[in-house]
Amino acid sequence: MTTDASSSPTAAFATTLVDEWARAGLTDAVVAPGSRSAPLALALARDERFRMHVVIDERSAAFFALGIGRESGRAAIVCCTSGSAGAHFHPAVLEADLAGVPLLVCTANRPPELLDTGAGQTIEQHHLFGGAVRWFAAPGAPTAIPGANAVWRSVAARAVTETNGPPAGPVHLDLAFREPLAADAPTAIEPGRADGAPWTVTMAATRTAPPARVRALAERLRGVERGLFVAGWGAGVEPNTMTALAARLGWPVLADAISGLREGEPAISTYDALVRDAKFAASHRPDLVLRVGAPLTSKVTTAWLDPEIPQIVVDPDDRWLDPHRAARERIAATAEPLLRALVDEMHDAPRESEWLASWRAAEVAARRAIDAELDATDEPNDARVARDVYAAIPDGGALLVASSMPVRDVEWFAAPRTGLQVHANRGANGIDGLVSTALGIASARTGPTVALLGDLAWLHDSNGLLAARAVAGTGAALTFVVIDNGGGGIFHFLPAGRLPEREQLFTTPPSADPVALGRAYGIDIEIVDRAAAVAPRLQAALAAGGVRALVVRTDRHRAVAQHDAIWHSVARSSR
Repeated sequence: MTTDASSSPTAAFATTLVDEWARAGLTDAVVAPGSRSAPLALALARDERFRMHVVIDERSAAFFALGIGRESGRAAIVCCTSGSAGAHFHPAVLEADLAGVPLLVCTANRPPELLDTGAGQTIEQHHLFGGAVRWFAAPGAPTAIPGANAVWRSVAARAVTETNGPPAGPVHLDLAFREPLAADAPTAIEPGRADGAPWTVTMAATRTAPPARVRALAERLRGVERGLFVAGWGAGVEPNTMTALAARLGWPVLADAISGLREGEPAISTYDALVRDAKFAASHRPDLVLRVGAPLTSKVTTAWLDPEIPQIVVDPDDRWLDPHRAARERIAATAEPLLRALVDEMHDAPRESEWLASWRAAEVAARRAIDAELDATDEPNDARVARDVYAAIPDGGALLVASSMPVRDVEWFAAPRTGLQVHANRGANGIDGLVSTALGIASARTGPTVALLGDLAWLHDSNGLLAARAVAGTGAALTFVVIDNGGGGIFHFLPAGRLPEREQLFTTPPSADPVALGRAYGIDIEIVDRAAAVAPRLQAALAAGGVRALVVRTDRHRAVAQHDAIWHSVARSSR
């Protein structure tokens, strides 16, 4: 006797989850194909409210979903079959956890009667991702019992609430499915709320500082002339708010390029180069620092901002983002409303500040020195590529910048600008999954997207390119700029770079050709051999649309000397 899959509790459970997620506003699902996950995959594919993305490799699928969450602020569902498949989601789950990105992870599983029996493609999935998830649930194999609809819908609604936070992050559902797994037709389900709303709506809490605390903080900041704002990734502040507060106080803003705040008159972009000069560093030590977001990428600047300087960290998720133990105070409040309240408290006219003027003068001189060094030759180098790519992306564009050297070169050399959204996987700081993250970002937006990464990151996530053709078919415009310097150039800047085993164990020159790899996946790819050609070629590639790549070949063996020349030139300019 056979059972009609379309009327089974398994199919009804999966379809109910999907209906509830659509009611909660989710729009994207990333599926890594497999048999045991068929009930959920079919329910997602048959629901016209979802955009379906099929990505063969599970690790790439999870990072693709992460990219959607990064860009949209809304969780994407990522699902896979049972067995080792879910384990490949782990790197993206870790990044989503540490970076605060919503991600709804669904791993299919065998029903309880098949666990611990030697059944194929079965592993222990209970709490597979440990403490990296905001919530874990294993609702068990679905059965047709009275009240099941309310239970299933409640689980789905809570999964969305938990992934949205605060803090946002990954949620893991371990979903056991009994056969039959594949229904021939859509499944009829019990209705949800009559008004189309989610089963349970949660009003997310916002951490706010008491008015008295805001007034006291405003008074304290107003009393300090030599203050600094520091902005790292995840700052969570609108540029106009930061600019207004900085103008009221006459304070500079040391804004990492990935903070979203490197724009406006107070923004200082050359701080890393400036504080490398001992004279400038000594004469510009602040009396107070207010930091929003994570610490700066720059180790030099972070070390300069030592614990002897009073520092206040705005920490909305109460996560102690203070690896150097420099903070004297933490404010567990959402940054944007806090800073806006501080602006409202300060009714004075913008402060005329010699302190800010000295930083601005140093910024102008340092920027001139940096540009002169970078433009002295037309031979491509990593630093100039980072500067020019950051500047060349059209307004309304997005940039994903890789960890390792690209994120540092963008921080060190990118000039302030508006109209650009910057992403970086700086939670776990890995180079894995960057191709897939970029594809996910591009799929979730209408404007142009650029990914700046090195050859190792390009090769590391080559399986992600399997999704490139589908993303291009949506009308997305994504261009990868691959810096091909023959390995991990960052190790030339680290102690390991001085060891005789450097090439074998650290820089690891790849044996694969990045250009040939891209073409094997059908990517329109070209080599750029002149520094001055990078920006126009990038703009032309974005205008052409689709998924494309530019490969810029540089010499990593000369990078340290090039950077040192820039630091010396900036030091001369600041005196």
